[in-house]
Amino acid sequence: MSAYDRLKARFARIATLGEAQGMLHWDAAAVMPPGGGAARGEQLATLSGLAHELLTAPEVAADLAEAEAAGDWDSANLALMRAAHRRATALPVALVEASARANAACEQLWRVARERSDFAMVAPALAEVVRLQRESAAALAAATGLSPYDALMDSFQRGIRAADVEPIFAAYERFLADALPRAEAIQAARPAPVPLPGPFPVPAQQALCREMAERVGLDFAHARLDESTHPFCGGTPTDVRITTRYDTASVAQALLGVLHETGHALYERGLPEAFARQPVGEAAGMAAHESQSLIIEMQACRSNAFLRFAGPRLHATFGGDPAPYTPANLAGLWRRVERGFIRVDADELTYPAHVILRFRLERALIEGKLAVADLPGAWNEGFQRLLGLSPPDDRRGCLQDIHWYDGAFGYFPSYTLGAMAAAQLMRAARASLPGLDHALEHGDFTPLRDWLRLKVHGQGARLGFQDLLRAATAKPLDPADFTAHLTERYLID
Repeated sequence: MSAYDRLKARFARIATLGEAQGMLHWDAAAVMPPGGGAARGEQLATLSGLAHELLTAPEVAADLAEAEAAGDWDSANLALMRAAHRRATALPVALVEASARANAACEQLWRVARERSDFAMVAPALAEVVRLQRESAAALAAATGLSPYDALMDSFQRGIRAADVEPIFAAYERFLADALPRAEAIQAARPAPVPLPGPFPVPAQQALCREMAERVGLDFAHARLDESTHPFCGGTPTDVRITTRYDTASVAQALLGVLHETGHALYERGLPEAFARQPVGEAAGMAAHESQSLIIEMQACRSNAFLRFAGPRLHATFGGDPAPYTPANLAGLWRRVERGFIRVDADELTYPAHVILRFRLERALIEGKLAVADLPGAWNEGFQRLLGLSPPDDRRGCLQDIHWYDGAFGYFPSYTLGAMAAAQLMRAARASLPGLDHALEHGDFTPLRDWLRLKVHGQGARLGFQDLLRAATAKPLDPADFTAHLTERYLID
C-alpha cells in the first residue's frame, strides 16, 4: 500500500470509532436510562482515546510526510488529514479522555439542573468543562497559530475566525435595533392569527412528521425519528437519527423541528459515497450544516408556497374548522415575530440575537474574562441589552442549551452564519430553478433537493465554507441576502 492508501485505511477506522460515539450520544439523548450516565462517560472517553491514539501514532507522521495525492478530491483529503493530525498531536490523550468524561458527566447533570432551574447545581461541573476546554484551546492555539477561541471555532467551521464574525454580528445588531420594532408595529396592525384548534394527539403528530420528512426527501430505510429533550440530528450517513419533542397543545414545535432536522439529515445522506469515512467525505462544517437545516425549515417550509401545501395536510390530519389552516393564518402563526427567552423557539428575526449573546459569552469564558459563577448575571445583562428582556430564571436563561455543558465551545456562531448562508443559497436556487415555488406549492422538494445535492451535499468537505458559497452562488458569504430576505418577509406591510 502507498502511504496515502495507508492513511485512508487509518482514517476510515477513526471515522468508524466516531460513528460509534455518535450512536452512543444519540442513545444517551433519546433512550438511555438516567443511571447509565457514568458508564456512558467511560465508553465515550475510551472511544475518544482510541481514536486519538490512532491519529497520533508515530507512523502517521511518517505517512503524511511521504504521501502524495493526485486530483482535487484526494489532494483536499490529504490536506484535511494533515490538519486533523496537527490538531490531534497538540492534545495529550489524557486531556482528550478527561474532556470526554467531564463533558458526559456535566451533560447528565445539566439535564437535572435545567429541569430544576438550578445553575448552582451544575456550575462546578461546568467549571471543570471550561477548564479543560481552555487547556485544549491553548494547546491547539500553539499548534495552529490561532487564538485559543479561534482554534475551537475552527473545529466546528474551518476557516472562520472571531474577527470575521464580530463585524457581521455588530452589523446585524444595528439592523435588529431598527427592524425589530418596525416588524412588531407592522404585525400589530394586522389581525391576530387564529390559533390552530388543538389538542394534537402525539401519534397523529408522529405520523404527520414522518410523512413531511419523507416528502422533503428523507429515506426511512436509512433514518429514524425519535424523541429527545433537545431536538438534534446524529448517527451516520447511512443510519441518520433525528429527534424532536412533542406538545399536545402545539403541532408547530414538533413539525418544524422535524423539518429542520431533516435538512441536516439530507446533508448527511447526500455526502459523497466515494469518500465515505474520509475527511473530505464529511460535511463542510457546522455553518454549512446549519445552512441546510435552515434552507429547508425557514426558507422553504415557511414560504408562502409551501404553506399552501401544508395547510390542507394539517387539516386532514387534525380536522376541525379549516379556517385556521389557511396559508395566511399559518404564516401569521409560524412567522410571528416575538421577543422571547428560548433560542430554539425564536423567530428568524430575533434568533441571531440569541446567537450573538452566546458567542460573546463563550468567547469571554474561554479567554478567562468571564468566570463560570458569573455566567447567569452576564447572560441576563446581555439579553436585556439585545432584546430588552430579563430572563426570570436560569432554565430560561443560561441553562436552556446543551452545548456548553457538553463541551461544545465555538459552535454557536455557526447557527447565524448558517442562516445567512441559507438565504444566500435560496436566492441562488430560485434564480436557477424558476419553477421552485410551484414545486413547493405541491409538496415537491425534488428540484431543491437535487440542486442542494449538486451544489452542497455532494461537495463534502472538499471546499471550505466561503469557497462552497462561491461555487454555489458566485460570491462568498453576503449577509445582505439575509437582511433582504428578512426585509421582504417581515418589514413590507
